[in-house]
Amino acid sequence: MNYKRLTETKRAVIKVGTSSLTYETGKLNIKKIESIVRVVSDLRNRGIEVVLVSSGAVGAGVGKLNLPEKPSETIKKQALAAIGQATLVSMYDRFFSEYGHSSAQVLLTKFILDDEERYRNTKNTFETMFEYGVIPIVNENDVISTYELEFGDNDTLSAYIAKLVDAGLLIILSDIDGLYDSNPQVNPEARLVEVVEKIDESVYAIAGGAGSRRGTGGMVTKLKAAEIVNPEGIDMIISNGAYPERIYDIFEGKSVGTLFVGSK
Repeated sequence: MNYKRLTETKRAVIKVGTSSLTYETGKLNIKKIESIVRVVSDLRNRGIEVVLVSSGAVGAGVGKLNLPEKPSETIKKQALAAIGQATLVSMYDRFFSEYGHSSAQVLLTKFILDDEERYRNTKNTFETMFEYGVIPIVNENDVISTYELEFGDNDTLSAYIAKLVDAGLLIILSDIDGLYDSNPQVNPEARLVEVVEKIDESVYAIAGGAGSRRGTGGMVTKLKAAEIVNPEGIDMIISNGAYPERIYDIFEGKSVGTLFVGSK
């Protein structure tokens, strides 16, 4: 695989998960959030248009109310999403302003992108934000979402957004370096899979686990995200969100994490 084409990316979607934004306590990791904002701002200074798909609203709500853990009841999670989203976006906006950029909040539900007219309007809104030089911060509208309306996780949401804005690259920042040929928590000999050119049953067979207890995703949801974007010619990379600076390596064409090759 020639990584050089990644250096030519002009528009990218970066998804950051709850585990990359919060501590085990559930409270926001301010240092990590600022690091991500700094990298995204720097990419924008290079002329790369970026959409940031950010989880963490429920986790931020848990931390703000000093709850011992995330509740399982949907109505409570929706309330925490409303409480935490305000905190999360306020922090993003403050950090982006310090680095000389404006940000915008975009909350979506699946039915919006399932409707042709709403899809077109949403696409036009993103294009206008790009023209203004604004960095969109996207999350699912958990407050009003029901099972029929939701994407289910932000891995899937980020894939749909990548399609919507005609991105060249989707970067999913996770709590793991990428896809391994076996579970690295169990097998110390597990090896990182650097490139996946085709997702088949053998790839799904080595993808297990439900992800962090603070988030909702796992490796399977990331594979499904790749299956959404790859046929559109969009490359997708899974990288470790503990090291936001690795995003620079990606745009310099270096092998970081696992690359899922897009091809039409």
